[in-house]
Amino acid sequence: MVSEVRKDDSSNLTVSCVVFDSDYDLLGRCLTSLSDSSLQLGIQVRVIVVNNSESCDLKLKSFLAKLESKFSFSLELISRHGNVGYAKGNNLAFDRINSTYHLILNPDVILAPDTLTRGLALLDADSSLSLVSPASFDYLCGPIQYLCKRYPSFLVLFLRFIKSPWLNARFSRALSEYEYRQETDSGVSFSPEIVSGCFMLCRTSALKKVGGFDERFFLYFEDFDLSLRMGKVGKVVYLPEMKIQHYGGGAGRKGWKHVRMFIVSAAKFFHKHGLKWI
Repeated sequence: MVSEVRKDDSSNLTVSCVVFDSDYDLLGRCLTSLSDSSLQLGIQVRVIVVNNSESCDLKLKSFLAKLESKFSFSLELISRHGNVGYAKGNNLAFDRINSTYHLILNPDVILAPDTLTRGLALLDADSSLSLVSPASFDYLCGPIQYLCKRYPSFLVLFLRFIKSPWLNARFSRALSEYEYRQETDSGVSFSPEIVSGCFMLCRTSALKKVGGFDERFFLYFEDFDLSLRMGKVGKVVYLPEMKIQHYGGGAGRKGWKHVRMFIVSAAKFFHKHGLKWI
């Protein structure tokens, strides 16, 4: 039986996974890959699924209960709080943990078997690190996804949003630099300013120190904000040997509701951290 979340913790690694009307097949594949990767660690792992859906609570509980016996970790559920947003959803889990390391994980991510082993080994070896980010590939295991970012400018966000081939060609250098393409393609570890929120392997003490996500961001840019703050209390590192698949997509492909949320969150981000035009 999937248990309700508890408020104490002695795990070496905790994981928060916020779901909202998620594809159950993909969620099952995500958790199964997490279990396979956790099995290699030899430590206690505790996974907290946060259900932001306003309905489907019983359906999700039933789905997780069927899979739970196959997992190498303990599984808990936080629900019945409604759609409070990605940032606050994760913070509901943060408030209940006291682990050594914490993984922020999207339900549309598939881990390689050695993903956690490689990431935790690096965190164990270097106490100055606050956050480790993986190499990410698309759902066809094809081209690498450039998920590391420099501080965004208004111009770059505009170009990425409208996706004009002519404009993108004219500003290809700026777009490439924004996405750390040269560094990522080199296959060598480096320290980006911003990493994707789909997979953030954090030192829990650093995460606690910055106070988790800023809940003013309902969706979008909460990972940009957290990356910058985590970079102030430790080193943020991209580790290419740590690999995932990510099925996520851009806001522009999800309809006008997501477009509006993207614009609102971008305005909040620039108001908080400063506007860069070019």
